[in-house]
Amino acid sequence: MRRAAIFLTALVFVPAAHASGPQVTAQASPATGAAPLTVTLTAGGDLATYHWDLGDGTTADGAVVQHVYPAGRFVARVTATSPTGETGQAQVKITSFGLSATGPHVGGYQQRARFHGRLIPALKGARIALYRDSRRIATAKTGRGGRYSIRGRIGAPGAQYTVRYGTASSAPLTVPVRPGLDTSFAGSGQIGRRLVLIARVRPSNAGALTVRVWRGKRVVANRSGGRRVKIRLGTGRATTYRIRVTVTPAAGYVANSRRLLRTVFVPDLRIGSRGPSVYGLEQRLHELHLALGAADGYYGFDTADAVVAFQKLHGLSRTGTTDARFWRELEVAHVPVPRFAGPGTHVEVSKERQVLLFVRDGEVALVLTVSTGATGNTPVGLWHVYSKVPGFNAKEMYYSSFFIGGFAIHGYHSVPAYPASHGCVRIPLWVAQRVYSLVDYGMAVYVY
Repeated sequence: MRRAAIFLTALVFVPAAHASGPQVTAQASPATGAAPLTVTLTAGGDLATYHWDLGDGTTADGAVVQHVYPAGRFVARVTATSPTGETGQAQVKITSFGLSATGPHVGGYQQRARFHGRLIPALKGARIALYRDSRRIATAKTGRGGRYSIRGRIGAPGAQYTVRYGTASSAPLTVPVRPGLDTSFAGSGQIGRRLVLIARVRPSNAGALTVRVWRGKRVVANRSGGRRVKIRLGTGRATTYRIRVTVTPAAGYVANSRRLLRTVFVPDLRIGSRGPSVYGLEQRLHELHLALGAADGYYGFDTADAVVAFQKLHGLSRTGTTDARFWRELEVAHVPVPRFAGPGTHVEVSKERQVLLFVRDGEVALVLTVSTGATGNTPVGLWHVYSKVPGFNAKEMYYSSFFIGGFAIHGYHSVPAYPASHGCVRIPLWVAQRVYSLVDYGMAVYVY
């Protein structure tokens, strides 16, 4: 009897099992879209009251909640509480896409301009599109951190530019437009031959042209008004014309202008030549970043070396003198493009063309003629300057920058237009100190 009483007492004090929390589900409609994204959050399940942590620092109560999300990724969590106090939780993810965009301060009509910004939340490799009004004009992929850079052509004033990803769109941008200004010459510029300046503004309603032409200090032509101007230039004697073309802009456009030099030249020039033809030649070579001692109207050894470098670049006979074909090539030439682009500075040596390119931030800043190893032994590859020796050394190398072993870029008294060195990269004496000052320890030297 006593044992039974003890057993009954034990049964009375056994604690009851805890009831499980309410079952709850959470849904978002829509769960993805463009910011600001209006989302309806719905909780369902067992009978309960619902409290939401909306994931952006705000809260709400109720089985159905509507909330507007900015750009970003969010997790909304709902806590359900039963009538007897038990709780259960569920969550749902929301992604609200937004795009920032910045455009150029001014864009040239029908020229490509850069727009950049960021996709939020950040996605790498997402394809975004640039629109001009309703027309898609370019696409690109986002990089690290969702950042992008995209280039598209500028249209007429008043056009709106947006960057889009799915249904997400940046705020519209407008870009002030600089009208297109086309200038050209009909005729070679050779003395005694016809030479005409032609200027045109694009589009035709973008503004009116003003053209002024000087020969020396004297204004020889002054034309205003119109969308297209033609001026015949005298070629009776060698001279250099200075020309300024300006666009007085129409409403919605900004001003544009261009300065030109045009030489009426004697075609055949060589060491010892003087005068306006030589000065015009030197000015043009300088524009193309060919190394020169000075643009002084005298055809010296520096001018001849610059002419040889140009001839090497353009597959002309390496004579160091000019002729009619040389001038035709010179008229349409552009600054050469480096083989290796990137930030910072480096040197490129082309054994095939026998030229050296000094490259700064991806653009050629200086071009000069060189002579590499006569037997082809100048080593090909990527090297770095490890030693610099000023002045002459015992081997008559002048201002030397060594990039591997005994191989250096250095000045020398003989720099023929063909490979002739013992393996070094010879450059003319007159430019050696300048190159030496540009080349730093550790600088990359590409030989190819």
